[in-house]
Amino acid sequence: MKTTWSAWRYLWKSDDIRRMLVMTMLLLVIYRLAANVPVPGINSAALAALQQKLASSGGNFFSFLDLLSGGTVSRFSLLSMGVYPYITAQIIIQLLIPIIPSLQKRMEDNPTEGRKWMEKWTYYLTVPMAALSAVGQINIFNSLAPGTPVLDFGFTADKILPSMTALLAMIAGTLFAIWLGELISEYGIRGQGLSLIIFAGIVARMPSNLAAIMTDEQSRWIMLTLMIVIIVLTIFAIVFVQQGRRNVPVMYPGRRVGNRMSMPVKASLPLMVNMSGMIPLIFASAILQFPAIISSYFLQNTNEGVANFAASVQSTFGGNSPTYWILYFFMVVIFTFFYTDVLFAQQNYGENLKRVGAQIPGVNRGAPTQKYLTKVQRRITLPGALFLGIVAILPFLLSLLLTAVGIGSGASSAGLFLVSSSGLLIVVGVVRDTFSTIDAELKLHGYQDSILVR
Repeated sequence: MKTTWSAWRYLWKSDDIRRMLVMTMLLLVIYRLAANVPVPGINSAALAALQQKLASSGGNFFSFLDLLSGGTVSRFSLLSMGVYPYITAQIIIQLLIPIIPSLQKRMEDNPTEGRKWMEKWTYYLTVPMAALSAVGQINIFNSLAPGTPVLDFGFTADKILPSMTALLAMIAGTLFAIWLGELISEYGIRGQGLSLIIFAGIVARMPSNLAAIMTDEQSRWIMLTLMIVIIVLTIFAIVFVQQGRRNVPVMYPGRRVGNRMSMPVKASLPLMVNMSGMIPLIFASAILQFPAIISSYFLQNTNEGVANFAASVQSTFGGNSPTYWILYFFMVVIFTFFYTDVLFAQQNYGENLKRVGAQIPGVNRGAPTQKYLTKVQRRITLPGALFLGIVAILPFLLSLLLTAVGIGSGASSAGLFLVSSSGLLIVVGVVRDTFSTIDAELKLHGYQDSILVR
């Protein structure tokens, strides 16, 4: 404990680390202040009526969007899309690389230039993704608004100027959030910019969720106790699974020292149970949002059959139906396997081990080693995939349970436990990565004792 407190004091004494932490906090404050700036041209009264409607009826679709944007979706802020379009674009580019041979060859021949190419095209793809998401959000809000539309949006002669202003403002808000994340990674806590932007949004929502629980006088203490228990158990499960490893034995060849040859060295190759992190949750959610976004374009169709079908699709994929959560579970599991395979193939352990002369006992070098490790990785990915699937649908399961026993309201409990499941998965991961980064900075500046309790 003494070592830990000494390390925290050193954080503020070191000029470089203090500047890094202050810059990170300052940029996060700027982000949270900008999150309160509304989109130009919105109808405040219609937005207030829509917020009241969503609060009384649940609205898990908007709850997940709020999760990544810090509550800015329900306020129709300039930053209502957060960094979500950038993350989606990044995932799409990563998935295209192993599918398109020329892109894979580019990455293998020159990894540095390949990463620059990936970053450039991720930014290019972010703009149309942000535009599509913005138009979809506006259409969905207008379709759900009781009475007057939240934003008079359209591309007719009398609406095109205010509509383009709102659309460009929302795209600019996304790019501004990404820019702040890049500044944090460059001048603040290195490499954690976008993660901390998402983290700040999740943490900012927690007080309002807690306040929602405390408004229920009959069951607030039961809900508060249950919330603490669920949070503690969820954090324990997340850490336990995230730390899970399968150590595969590897024999490294001996080295020649003068005229003598040392004995082969026995080591292990750790394979992660959950190699994909939170990416499957985000990607599955993005895929399931597209039907709701696309259907929003047809809600006002003059053909009654088309309009009814669009309304049915939006109801199914809006986050309140059991069908949505069942599909969400299976898609998270599928994308966990898919994304893990993509990442694992990029590691190319078979060739890397062959290059240094290492070998797994009983397995031939090269392609057979890669095939064997892929089989082991897929086997241990199963519990990780099921865990992520359960984390994804935990809000729905808890909402059903609480409603069945008559504790709290389904809407408030679902929103709260969404933060404590998917949100906590992100929070715990960001906190661990941030502590590791700060720990590395301490050691870089000559402080040998870690701030992490050993």
